[in-house]
Amino acid sequence: MAGMTYFVALPFDVADGSVVVGEPIECLSPAAAIERAQGLWKILGHTGAVAFSRTGDPATGDFSDATVLRKFGNVPEDLSAL
Repeated sequence: MAGMTYFVALPFDVADGSVVVGEPIECLSPAAAIERAQGLWKILGHTGAVAFSRTGDPATGDFSDATVLRKFGNVPEDLSAL
């Protein structure tokens, strides 16, 4: 699949006893996504965070499955919806 690779840090929090997804933050590199995810969890106090990448074509909306780079803290086991 041709296209662009996006690197993302995604925080998680707890609301009403369930882990919920926060706002994704696009990053410039895998290292930046990992660092941002760690900061979201460790410094900003989110329940957890994950750094991942996805490759795809934004014009067609065709994207590959996400590749998890690192997990921090409490994140859902099933991340297939990324």
